[in-house]
Amino acid sequence: AQFSRLNAAAIERTAQAVAEFYKQAQTDGAERVFSFATAAARSAENGDEFVKRVRELCGLSVEIISGEQEAEIGILGALGQADGGVIDVGGASTEIVIKKDGAFAYKKSVNVGVVRLKDKCGRDKQLLIEEGKKAAMEFFPLPEISALYATGGTATTIAAQLLGLWEYDSNKITGTQISAKEMQGFADKLLAMSVEEIEKMPCMPKGRADVLTGGAVLLAALMQELGIQTLTVSDRDNLEGYAVKRGFME
Repeated sequence: AQFSRLNAAAIERTAQAVAEFYKQAQTDGAERVFSFATAAARSAENGDEFVKRVRELCGLSVEIISGEQEAEIGILGALGQADGGVIDVGGASTEIVIKKDGAFAYKKSVNVGVVRLKDKCGRDKQLLIEEGKKAAMEFFPLPEISALYATGGTATTIAAQLLGLWEYDSNKITGTQISAKEMQGFADKLLAMSVEEIEKMPCMPKGRADVLTGGAVLLAALMQELGIQTLTVSDRDNLEGYAVKRGFME
């Protein structure tokens, strides 16, 4: 649902984690710390409760950004000032943004992400495919684009798996190209595995195994339905983009 409520236990758990990161940043000498929240907080009717709890715990202000802002900083992080396009699959939303001649030619956020897919579809193959196709239709049609990048944990984890990495390596992952056929093949492979089997795969981040299948199915559906032949994975995303936007990175 677009206007759901954040679970109280999840608010507390996440706010405590943010406070710990804030404390560590101060310990490491950070002069200023910025924090932003995306789709889960902005689409929840009680998203402000999360912001309030973080402020109570550590004094940090969390900015809830819009879907368009999320798309904008995603492409800024991945491409800098260059032209191109970015698909960013998150937990509660997916953004596609395309820049041509230095201006935004396309920018859209859809409320479909890996956590929402897990909650709605579980590991039901047909349901996941249907939701993926529905999401693709919301993005259809895309402007013609020469290069399209994929950012976010789903894309980087898939790249690590396809590269056969045993340890995460940002430099190797950034620039990895994945064809529509490879993405579909990987999605099919995950659908045939249990979550326990996926958890045992090398270079699998904790907590990613139960949502990775939906993310792979979603990316495969987007590529197929939108005519995307190849995605290039980037480990630079909205975190770097937000820093650039706030003037702390070039």
